[in-house]
Amino acid sequence: MKLLLDFLPLLLFFATFKYADAQPEWAAGFATEHLGFLVSGGQVPAEVAPVLLATVVVMAATVAQVLFLKLTRRKVDLMLWISLVLVVVMGSATIYFHSEMFIKWKPSLLYWAFSLTFLVSHLVLGRNLLRKMLGGELQLPDDVWARLNWAWALFFGAMGFANLYVAYEFSSSAWANFKAFGSTGLIVLFTLAQGIYMSRHLPAPDEATDGAADAKEQGR
Repeated sequence: MKLLLDFLPLLLFFATFKYADAQPEWAAGFATEHLGFLVSGGQVPAEVAPVLLATVVVMAATVAQVLFLKLTRRKVDLMLWISLVLVVVMGSATIYFHSEMFIKWKPSLLYWAFSLTFLVSHLVLGRNLLRKMLGGELQLPDDVWARLNWAWALFFGAMGFANLYVAYEFSSSAWANFKAFGSTGLIVLFTLAQGIYMSRHLPAPDEATDGAADAKEQGR
């Protein structure tokens, strides 16, 4: 359920863009009629209408996602709050200026926010986010946790630049494909690689049991 909720805004963005991109004249007319009052000049060009409509949908979906979590008394992660702020700010700029580049920058800013969070928590606060999230389930050496933290920081930094490269060098359709499948696939592959790396440094079952017992004893 949580996985579907996390990916729902992305899926709705992609579906809306593809539908509108297949009939840009209709999309331009629909966007001008229903969103013209929000757009500078009141007219939505056909070449940006698909992205604009998809942006409106992803903004509404992200707001609904946060409201659903709040109403069901579930935790709203910090990164979701950051995503909400970015999608509202960059989405509003996309709509008003009818320029697709604003919303295309949003994933990069989000990736860089992730990267900065990993770096600041480690270098400034002296905390390892991965260890905080997974340390209760996995026992790994300190240097391994540090490498994993650095790896995620560098990965998200690189993903931000990759998104901008696709946004500026390829069509909006290609960028939408990359956003929905390319970036998601890269994250899945990187996560799998991290899992393999962690598995090579996990203690043997008997060592893990002893380590857990020692930790419990020290906590008394």
